[in-house]
Amino acid sequence: MVVNAFHFLVACHIVTGAIGLLAFWIPVFAQKGGSRHMFFGRVFTICMLLTGTIAVGISSSTLMAPLPTHPAINDVALVESIFGWMMLYLALLTINLAWFGWLAAINKRDHSKNWEWRNLVLQVLVLVTAVNCLVRGIIIDQFLMIGISFVGFATVATNMRFLMRDKPGAVDWLMEHIKALVGAGISVYTAFLAFGAVRFMPEAALSPVLWSIPLLTGVSIIVYQQGKLKRRGRERRGSVSERSQSGTGKSPTMAREAAKHGAGITS
Repeated sequence: MVVNAFHFLVACHIVTGAIGLLAFWIPVFAQKGGSRHMFFGRVFTICMLLTGTIAVGISSSTLMAPLPTHPAINDVALVESIFGWMMLYLALLTINLAWFGWLAAINKRDHSKNWEWRNLVLQVLVLVTAVNCLVRGIIIDQFLMIGISFVGFATVATNMRFLMRDKPGAVDWLMEHIKALVGAGISVYTAFLAFGAVRFMPEAALSPVLWSIPLLTGVSIIVYQQGKLKRRGRERRGSVSERSQSGTGKSPTMAREAAKHGAGITS
């Protein structure tokens, strides 16, 4: 029964994960705040929440029946550690990031609403499973488990730093939104590449190179998008400073409108 449930969950996991993986790229490249960005962003978030929840079931099935669910690997400790405990950790990390990133956007006007019980429980669950992943990685001498656990520590630390701010900056919610949802994409791409490789290239499943590809790609996207936000922030501050010095007191929008009207009058 456990094995049948395992295979059913894997099939569901592939469907929701594949849709999410495809949907991920549209919000990344679409106009931010536009209809396509918002629609496919919701699709991606829902798929990540479903995929992560299903992965919790897959990892639980693995822990209940390690060898029957993974007959190609004759090492109980390895199966339990990698496909049980580490997958459970990555599943909760994906749920955490998707939920946190979604809340950051919908609560951008009321930061206090981010301080809700599911958001807080997910931080605790990721911290506990990250510690478990680290300890079990040390026990079986698996560097991959040790290294990946620090992603969870960093996630919880940055999430809590944002949650504990009384008055976040104007674009802080957007910085966290980008970090969290791109992070969810990194998590699920990593899981699909690594755990999927077991079926086709078992010897490459635990390769640090394979695992680093989504991480480096995702971090590059986060750095690029957050960098754009910071540059815009500096430009806005520069514009405000110039207006203050000139004594006009007009916003860039007001200045553009004034220029338009002025041009119309002179013509």
